[in-house]
Amino acid sequence: MAHISLVLPFALPAPEFAPDLTRALQTPALAALLSKISDARYRPLDTDARVLPHELWIARALGVAHGLVPGVATSAMRGVGLDPDDGMWFVVNPTHIQIARTHLQMGDTRQLDLREEEARALFDSARPCFEDAGYALAWGTHDTWFMRADDWTEITTASPDAAVNMNLTDWMPSGPQARAFRKLQNDVQVTWFTDPANAAREARGQLPINSFWPWGNASMATEHAQQLVAKVSGKPLVRPRVAAFETPGWLTALADRRLDSLAGMDTLLDGDDNWLLACGNVAAPGIAADWHGWLQQMQRLETELFAPLLAALKNGRVKEIRLVLSHRDGHLETTTTPLAQRKFWRRPTLERLL
Repeated sequence: MAHISLVLPFALPAPEFAPDLTRALQTPALAALLSKISDARYRPLDTDARVLPHELWIARALGVAHGLVPGVATSAMRGVGLDPDDGMWFVVNPTHIQIARTHLQMGDTRQLDLREEEARALFDSARPCFEDAGYALAWGTHDTWFMRADDWTEITTASPDAAVNMNLTDWMPSGPQARAFRKLQNDVQVTWFTDPANAAREARGQLPINSFWPWGNASMATEHAQQLVAKVSGKPLVRPRVAAFETPGWLTALADRRLDSLAGMDTLLDGDDNWLLACGNVAAPGIAADWHGWLQQMQRLETELFAPLLAALKNGRVKEIRLVLSHRDGHLETTTTPLAQRKFWRRPTLERLL
């Protein structure tokens, strides 16, 4: 029987809106999964973390976190067929930064509608800037590139989803190499300002790509260090297989199986595999505080995911379901089993979302 860890970024509603949103949800299967459980705990995010709770949880589950940094770059590179060799690599996301009333702000990269041909053109024009500064830039996918900067060992970065819509003064890369980043960023911004790809984007009503965001740094050395820690602790990491649905490029790159629809989830239930299933469809409305859209996406999950998983749990296809629901400040983790679902005295409720 399969083991499923279902990771749902922003499926935990913001506390100030949670009472109204949970009253509006019509999700009996989710209520059963959250109520008839064998274990539950809420964990606030460390105040020093510059990532989102689910990003750190996934990195730790896969054994690629070093401290509070999800060191996903090298694993994501291998996921798209690249060899990270021995360098220090960063995930690089092309993005748009704009001036808000009093500060710089980065929008949600999901809303950029960055097309393959545009991304290729911008990548090709930016690469000489990286190379002239002594760094390598590698193509991954249209929205996920990789940068090698071996001397950026002490820089502190944030994930783009953690920094989105925030005052970038508090979220820009910091540390001894921050000045080198700002110089490179400026060179790339100047190059992209007159790039025909951006002119074409603006002609079709899209924001220009005017900056890049590095994060998720990792090297083979950091990966080996994590493996050594696990070995010394006597708790060898059992890495789950990863399935991804509507997730950012870095997470899609980590996936063993990339789902075009949630109907493909059914194939994960055959066999005894331990699956980490990440579904990112609630993230965009959650980040934007679009609560109507959030309710729509949660109702979609009820029909296409929660109800089928509950049925699979009850009929013996699934041995255990772990739910990991998060918002910006922490995550709720619950575990249910076929035996726990027999606790008839527990009333199905969404109270754990509050």
